Amino acid sequence: MELKERFLKYVSFDTQSDENSTTFPSTDKQLVLLNYLADEMRTLGLEDVTVDKYGYTMGTIPATKGYENAPVIGFIAHVDTSPDMSGKDVKPRTIEEYDGSDIQLNGALTMKVADFPELKNFIGHTLIHTDGTTLLGADDKAGCAEIMTAAEYLISHPEIAHGKIRIGFTPDEEIGRGVDYFDVAAFGADFAYTMDGSAEGELEYENFNAAAATIEIQGRNVHPGYAKNKIINAIQVACDLNSLIPSVERPEHTTGYEGFYHCVGFNGTVENAKISYIIRDHDSEKFEQKKVFMWSCVDLLQKKYGEGVLKLTLKDQYFNMRKMVEPHPHVIDKAVEAMRMADVEPVIKPIRGGTDGARLSFMGLPCPNIFAGGMNFHGKFEYCSLNTMQKAMQVIINLAQLWAK
Repeated sequence: MELKERFLKYVSFDTQSDENSTTFPSTDKQLVLLNYLADEMRTLGLEDVTVDKYGYTMGTIPATKGYENAPVIGFIAHVDTSPDMSGKDVKPRTIEEYDGSDIQLNGALTMKVADFPELKNFIGHTLIHTDGTTLLGADDKAGCAEIMTAAEYLISHPEIAHGKIRIGFTPDEEIGRGVDYFDVAAFGADFAYTMDGSAEGELEYENFNAAAATIEIQGRNVHPGYAKNKIINAIQVACDLNSLIPSVERPEHTTGYEGFYHCVGFNGTVENAKISYIIRDHDSEKFEQKKVFMWSCVDLLQKKYGEGVLKLTLKDQYFNMRKMVEPHPHVIDKAVEAMRMADVEPVIKPIRGGTDGARLSFMGLPCPNIFAGGMNFHGKFEYCSLNTMQKAMQVIINLAQLWAK
């Protein structure tokens, strides 16, 4: 199956994860694609294909004869799509030889180059985009398609020398639970790569340290006509809290290594309210300072409104994988070489987010992240470049050969 055909097949599956679910995977519909991938691996001739009780799907491309002792490498992608927008009934559209102009998604919605100037980087490419009613699912079905198409190529070309290769597909990455039950020992790789990046050349082994903060506010509702010195408006308390967060440390004002506080949820009434943030920073010391600052904001408002009005729950989510990957520089060096073999110039940069690989690196599996070709993730303006996806697939094939040397 060709890469484009495979990708279009995968995005036809609705695999949206649900952050409010208490099950794992968070949605049963993810299992439909995970089981499909397992069946596809068996059809292609992969060995040791398994789907465990959590939905983790794994398979093996056996080593070429004489290369059984080469390091075992893995390639990993996630099947779920973001809760931020529907992934049901995706209707992808294709542009051959993109000319650099605005893209009409539907009768009412246009993706404008003025809003997304990086579109100019894709002139001449084949682009696949949404119809403006759903996300596309390139995050991370582009990675899934690249891994499977590379696997098919390696199996059908036994003359290409490589060691044992492990393939893994995970659920629930988008809600931060992607490797909660991932069995690193069962996966059995020495090193791995997530195919979950964006533009051509991206190679990432640094990511945010991440935490989630939820503040529950207990107000006191009194008739507004008689409320003086009595009412505590939970909505207003939440607004006061948000006003304490430095505006320059919001996502829209930060880039590169700069961290942020991001308000991701708010609901409430005068009596009760809840406001949620994610906290991010690449630097561990600054990350800890941000968490302390959040506590100090809550403490200040407790003094203003009284004990028991605010309750902060702050939970670490993942950490910067750099310190777990840097002791293995050859993992990065081989990725750089594999890209250059594919005529791709490596762009080593920090992830302004996280991947399954970040947590896997702390679980004993060094796992940097490689570009997969998708852009504008999590929304109706998502698109991907088939040309970039083909480059990513070639990088996988090159890595297979390099690790056998």
